[in-house]
Amino acid sequence: MNKRVLLSLALALSSPALAQKVVSIGFSGPLSGGAAFYGKDVQSGIEMAINEINKAGGITVGGEKVTFRLVSLDDRYLPNETATNVRRLTSQGIDVIFVPHAGGIQAVQPLTTRDPSFLLVAYSSEPKILEAKNPLTFMLPPRYDNYVQPFVQTQMKAFGKRLGLIGTTSAYGKQWTEAISEEWKKQGGTVGTNNGVDYNTTVDYSSAVTKALAERPDVLFVGGPSQPTALVIKAAREQGFKGGFIVMDQAKFEQMDDVIPRSYLDGSVGVLPTIEYPGTQLFRTKYVRAYKKDPTSEAALNYMGMNIIARAMTLAGTTDNPQAIRAQLNAAARALPQSQTVYKLAGVTPGGHVDAEFVIASVKNGQYTRLRVNKVYK
Repeated sequence: MNKRVLLSLALALSSPALAQKVVSIGFSGPLSGGAAFYGKDVQSGIEMAINEINKAGGITVGGEKVTFRLVSLDDRYLPNETATNVRRLTSQGIDVIFVPHAGGIQAVQPLTTRDPSFLLVAYSSEPKILEAKNPLTFMLPPRYDNYVQPFVQTQMKAFGKRLGLIGTTSAYGKQWTEAISEEWKKQGGTVGTNNGVDYNTTVDYSSAVTKALAERPDVLFVGGPSQPTALVIKAAREQGFKGGFIVMDQAKFEQMDDVIPRSYLDGSVGVLPTIEYPGTQLFRTKYVRAYKKDPTSEAALNYMGMNIIARAMTLAGTTDNPQAIRAQLNAAARALPQSQTVYKLAGVTPGGHVDAEFVIASVKNGQYTRLRVNKVYK
């Protein structure tokens, strides 16, 4: 090859149009312990979106080609470790960080606007996350107070007025337990002793279940990560409980199916499995090919969230200005192509919340019946 060709090649490779920047996206979530499967489901959705973006050649931001890499840290579902991880990630110049649990999110929300600021992508349905009115929070799932009234109404009508409590004792679980207890009483029922346990560390749930069943409940409130929740339901059924379950939205029917017989879930209300939504077939096919299992909403919503962020960076013309990226989230969501959309998507609210379709359902004879919900927009 002569010198002229070499010079032309060198100039081409150094051309701004071909310059490439690698942007790190942060993640702090449970990758070990009882919530590890949950954390890895969230991580998989972000990772899948990044892999697709990179394979397609990345995005263009301000005339510069950009690809992504995911930097993941295990916080074991502990809010204090989330805060430590976030400080570590921001010290590396990371401007977008995903956190998938309420305790961790609420612990780091005050850090978002400090120097260095960052965009916090919150995967939790805790309403207090939005009520904090934090200008750099982007919340992905529906608020859980959308579920409380129809869950209680459905189960009280079907099974009776006595409620037992065996929810997880994380910050999120405690808030869910309080909300479901208040609504149950509001609708005329009685609430038993709170027998909640830490689903992240508990191995044997039989003792907590025995205590709850001693009060002869008609319905049990359960929930946390899917796998431990399935073990709570298993213990209740094997101790002779014939009533219904209210299943916290963190636990997914499709994952519990892999742990216990579907018949144990009959009489439950919870979140409709992602694969039951119309229009999810393309996403499901791609996800199964990559991860050899069906996707849950953890994977689906975080996949959409990462794609929205990438498009918002393009619209904002920056990868490192969290405020500018946050300002473009609604426009980015509304422009998201069908190939990157799993649920019906209306946009992102001014408060930083994804406005997407969601459905809850009851289980009977292994089949899902959709329940009507009046969406809460607080």
